[in-house]
Amino acid sequence: MAIFKSLITTLLLVVTISNMSLEARHLLQTTTQPNLPTIPTLPKPTTLPPLPSIPNMPQGNLPPLPTIPSMPKLTMPPLPSLPTNIPTIPSLNIPPLPAVTSLPNLPSIPTTFPSIPFFSPPPSTSSP
Repeated sequence: MAIFKSLITTLLLVVTISNMSLEARHLLQTTTQPNLPTIPTLPKPTTLPPLPSIPNMPQGNLPPLPTIPSMPKLTMPPLPSLPTNIPTIPSLNIPPLPAVTSLPNLPSIPTTFPSIPFFSPPPSTSSP
Protein backbone atom coordinates (compact mmCIF):
# COMPACT_ATOMS: atom_id res chain seq x y z
CA MET A 1 0.00 0.00 0.00
CA ALA A 2 2.88 2.36 0.84
CA ILE A 3 4.49 1.81 -2.57
CA PHE A 4 1.29 2.89 -4.31
CA LYS A 5 1.19 6.13 -2.27
CA SER A 6 4.80 6.93 -3.15
CA LEU A 7 4.12 6.09 -6.82
CA ILE A 8 1.12 8.44 -6.93
CA THR A 9 3.11 11.18 -5.18
CA THR A 10 5.98 10.83 -7.65
CA LEU A 11 3.58 10.92 -10.61
CA LEU A 12 1.92 14.10 -9.32
CA LEU A 13 5.32 15.72 -8.80
CA VAL A 14 6.41 14.91 -12.38
CA VAL A 15 3.16 16.29 -13.84
CA THR A 16 3.47 19.49 -11.81
CA ILE A 17 7.09 20.12 -12.85
CA SER A 18 6.36 19.46 -16.53
CA ASN A 19 3.35 21.80 -16.41
CA MET A 20 5.53 24.52 -14.89
CA SER A 21 8.10 23.99 -17.64
CA LEU A 22 5.46 24.41 -20.36
CA GLU A 23 4.09 27.60 -18.79
CA ALA A 24 7.59 29.07 -18.45
CA ARG A 25 8.27 28.33 -22.13
CA HIS A 26 4.97 30.02 -23.05
CA LEU A 27 5.93 33.12 -21.06
CA LEU A 28 9.33 33.31 -22.76
CA GLN A 29 7.75 33.15 -26.24
CA THR A 30 5.49 36.17 -25.77
CA THR A 31 6.72 39.07 -27.88
CA THR A 32 5.00 41.98 -26.21
CA GLN A 33 6.74 43.35 -23.19
CA PRO A 34 4.52 44.94 -20.56
CA ASN A 35 4.87 48.70 -20.28
CA LEU A 36 6.58 49.58 -17.07
CA PRO A 37 5.86 53.00 -15.61
CA THR A 38 8.73 55.45 -15.81
CA ILE A 39 10.25 56.94 -12.71
CA PRO A 40 9.46 60.65 -12.56
CA THR A 41 12.42 62.98 -12.30
CA LEU A 42 12.48 65.12 -9.23
CA PRO A 43 13.61 68.74 -9.37
CA LYS A 44 17.12 69.37 -8.13
CA PRO A 45 17.10 70.94 -4.69
CA THR A 46 18.41 74.44 -4.39
CA THR A 47 20.47 75.65 -1.48
CA LEU A 48 18.98 75.23 1.94
CA PRO A 49 17.03 78.15 3.34
CA PRO A 50 18.82 80.10 6.06
CA LEU A 51 18.27 78.96 9.59
CA PRO A 52 16.15 81.23 11.75
CA SER A 53 18.08 83.34 14.21
CA ILE A 54 17.98 82.41 17.86
CA PRO A 55 16.04 85.05 19.78
CA ASN A 56 17.80 86.79 22.63
CA MET A 57 16.23 86.07 25.97
CA PRO A 58 15.88 88.91 28.45
CA GLN A 59 18.54 88.90 31.12
CA GLY A 60 17.02 88.94 34.59
CA ASN A 61 18.62 89.70 37.89
CA LEU A 62 19.01 86.52 39.89
CA PRO A 63 19.22 86.56 43.68
CA PRO A 64 22.49 85.29 45.13
CA LEU A 65 22.67 81.63 46.01
CA PRO A 66 22.45 80.76 49.70
CA THR A 67 25.69 79.82 51.39
CA ILE A 68 26.21 76.57 53.26
CA PRO A 69 26.53 77.20 57.00
CA SER A 70 29.79 76.10 58.53
CA MET A 71 29.59 73.05 60.77
CA PRO A 72 31.44 72.91 64.08
CA LYS A 73 34.47 70.66 64.05
CA LEU A 74 34.04 67.54 66.12
CA THR A 75 36.90 66.00 68.01
CA MET A 76 37.07 62.29 68.67
CA PRO A 77 37.75 61.04 72.19
CA PRO A 78 41.14 59.36 72.63
CA LEU A 79 41.36 55.61 72.17
CA PRO A 80 41.59 53.55 75.34
CA SER A 81 45.06 52.35 76.17
CA LEU A 82 45.91 48.66 76.46
CA PRO A 83 46.57 47.31 79.94
CA THR A 84 50.21 46.92 80.72
CA ASN A 85 49.93 43.78 82.85
CA ILE A 86 48.34 40.85 81.03
CA PRO A 87 46.81 38.24 83.33
CA THR A 88 48.10 34.70 82.94
CA ILE A 89 45.79 31.92 81.85
CA PRO A 90 45.51 29.15 84.41
CA SER A 91 46.62 25.76 83.16
CA LEU A 92 44.24 22.84 83.24
CA ASN A 93 45.21 19.33 84.18
CA ILE A 94 43.72 16.97 81.60
CA PRO A 95 43.37 13.37 82.75
CA PRO A 96 45.06 10.77 80.53
CA LEU A 97 42.97 9.04 77.91
CA PRO A 98 41.86 5.50 78.69
CA ALA A 99 43.66 2.69 76.90
CA VAL A 100 42.16 1.58 73.61
CA THR A 101 40.32 -1.67 74.04
CA SER A 102 40.28 -4.20 71.28
CA LEU A 103 37.41 -3.83 68.87
CA PRO A 104 35.04 -6.74 68.31
CA ASN A 105 35.63 -8.80 65.20
CA LEU A 106 33.67 -7.60 62.20
CA PRO A 107 31.94 -10.24 60.12
CA SER A 108 33.80 -10.87 56.89
CA ILE A 109 32.23 -10.26 53.51
CA PRO A 110 31.62 -13.57 51.70
CA THR A 111 33.66 -13.97 48.53
CA THR A 112 31.40 -16.57 46.94
CA PHE A 113 27.86 -15.85 45.95
CA PRO A 114 25.14 -18.43 46.32
CA SER A 115 23.90 -19.73 43.00
CA ILE A 116 20.29 -19.59 41.96
CA PRO A 117 19.28 -23.04 40.64
CA PHE A 118 17.10 -21.60 37.88
CA PHE A 119 19.97 -19.60 36.32
CA SER A 120 22.85 -21.99 36.96
CA PRO A 121 23.65 -24.84 34.55
CA PRO A 122 23.03 -28.39 35.70
CA PRO A 123 25.98 -30.13 37.37
CA SER A 124 28.19 -32.08 35.03
CA THR A 125 27.88 -35.84 35.10
CA SER A 126 31.44 -36.53 33.96
CA SER A 127 34.49 -35.51 35.91
CA PRO A 128 37.22 -33.59 34.08
